[in-house]
Amino acid sequence: MERKYQLNAQQQQVVDTLSGPLLVLAGAGTGKTRVVTFRVANLIDKGTKPERILAVTFTNKAAREMKERIGKRLGNRNGTKPVISTFHSYCVRILRRRINLLGFPNVFTIYSTGDQESAARQVLRDIKTNASIGPADLVRRIGQWKSAGIRAEQALEHLGANPNDYIMAVAYRRYQSLLKTLGAIDFDDILLLTEDLFEHFPDTLKAEAKLFDHILVDEYQDTNQSQYRIIKALALPHRNLCVVGDDDQSIYGWRGAEVTHILNFRKDWPDAKVVRLEVNYRSTKQILEWANRLIAFNRERHPKKLRTSREGPPPLFNQFKDTEDEAGRIVRHIARRIKNDRRKPSDFAVLFRTNEQSRTFEMEFRKEKIPYTIVGSQSFFDRKEVKDIMAYLKLLLRPQDDISLLRVINTPARGIGATTIRRLTASAVASKRPVWETLKDPAAEGLDSRAAKAVDGFRSFIQSSSQALRKSFTVNSLTSFIEKINYRREIEHLYPDPEEQKARWSSVGDVVDAAAAFLKEHPKGTLYEFLIDTSLGETEFDSEKEKQLLQNSVMLLTYHAAKGLEFPEVYMVGMEEGILPHKRSVMNLDEASIAEERRLCYVGMTRAQKRLFLSMALSRTKWGKPRPCLPSRFVFEATGHSDNPHYQEVIAKAAENQ
Repeated sequence: MERKYQLNAQQQQVVDTLSGPLLVLAGAGTGKTRVVTFRVANLIDKGTKPERILAVTFTNKAAREMKERIGKRLGNRNGTKPVISTFHSYCVRILRRRINLLGFPNVFTIYSTGDQESAARQVLRDIKTNASIGPADLVRRIGQWKSAGIRAEQALEHLGANPNDYIMAVAYRRYQSLLKTLGAIDFDDILLLTEDLFEHFPDTLKAEAKLFDHILVDEYQDTNQSQYRIIKALALPHRNLCVVGDDDQSIYGWRGAEVTHILNFRKDWPDAKVVRLEVNYRSTKQILEWANRLIAFNRERHPKKLRTSREGPPPLFNQFKDTEDEAGRIVRHIARRIKNDRRKPSDFAVLFRTNEQSRTFEMEFRKEKIPYTIVGSQSFFDRKEVKDIMAYLKLLLRPQDDISLLRVINTPARGIGATTIRRLTASAVASKRPVWETLKDPAAEGLDSRAAKAVDGFRSFIQSSSQALRKSFTVNSLTSFIEKINYRREIEHLYPDPEEQKARWSSVGDVVDAAAAFLKEHPKGTLYEFLIDTSLGETEFDSEKEKQLLQNSVMLLTYHAAKGLEFPEVYMVGMEEGILPHKRSVMNLDEASIAEERRLCYVGMTRAQKRLFLSMALSRTKWGKPRPCLPSRFVFEATGHSDNPHYQEVIAKAAENQ
């Protein structure tokens, strides 16, 4: 018996098109996830085996949502399920099976940003450069090369304007060599190494492509070169490729995403069917009028226009005296709405272009005693205590991981001082061995009896703990390991304040909670699998307290962080030339860069469900001096006043002033 889907005509077209290349242009709030869910269910209803369907998303949140929805749609069916994962998670599956072909160990480590910076620090020290390059600078530049698909051996052919680019290209090669020696890869390597496997080992590509009859890609406008080539290679044999996305929401060019992939889809697949989803179920007609007018100023785009039958108040644009006035009056307005109209703090979102804009709003929310949350302000993995525990776990898995070993060898203090560590490291470098190998006979490394005893004790502890947790990875075994480390002593030593100690120890507890969540989903999961999951961000780390806070807080977030979210009321602040569009785009007078800034503004507008407020400060203080501000060109475009003489004046002055 066939299902009857409750969809609009365009959505039904997507669900019913089950073969050949298909491009779905899904505008903001047009029910994209629902359509994808129904389409997967229909494929299975028409006879496709669930495990023969691969659905690829960009975020873990999107993958989880798709899994949940498809699970509900399919009901209590026994047997296999579609493969639904992020790009990186899917590619890690391939690497776990085949990475040895590229000369890496089968059990490899995925380095976090902190690990990468430690490796970069070592490389910069080794090449003895006098250039003012920090580890974070090198990691950032290597990430840019990798996002563009540029390998270490190609970097010298792709130098930028930065005078240090040559040195960083040389360091890139050393960095890659070091990671390979340590049996590690970084996040960007996941895609590049998968590409390398497909290119250099055609049988691997053939075997992986044979696993699926249908491929679906969500947020296709965000694909970079590697993702684009991987998907194209996998889909060529059967040509059943459905990509869903919106070129008007392509806002990640700075990290390698290329909007041309969705714009040129029909060049790659000439017989592709194109379906536009334009009925918006999120926002009001008045909000969409502004958004549609704005985005129409972008020339390179698939023509589409969002529409809805929902009515609401018109959006408002306000000008304030300065940044303090802007923040104060907006926060007091939100306070009145909460008190008088019985709104919840979580109904409101304040969107800004750069993180530093949040400072004045934070101060005002504190004054009004309104709970707020800065979304994405600090990664869970950026906390020292979490970095330390994760380094220990990586070391248990792979003792040859020098980066992890050197982080924890004397954390908490166990009598292995800086002099001992320098001696062991120097010996390892001289003999081209991992530092771990120098711990086997500490006396032979010239250590005194006290230091040798401490080193020997550490090595024995890591060996016995490694055997225990690799044999049986449970919540109890992890808790026992953390207790044996005596990490609480490290926290008490570093943080005298009892409240700070409590918060830091709570973060260690969150690691255990994350392991519990992982083991609940994967009852036979191993330490290695847990580390892979956490490296990919697939394990939940939010504490219950943090979840409750999010449910009862005003959200402060950047436009990039707001992508995929929605709120009843949205405040877009700092709508000024040099902020949105950002001064880099204004200075470069680059049409493509301005177009991406316009898409960013469009994303902000289409987050609003009922009310939209835009605002600017007429003056901003920089280096202690007030400076006049110009309204953003996007305000003129969205409100239909681009024929106003001030519009061209604003654009000309903005370029002049930056």
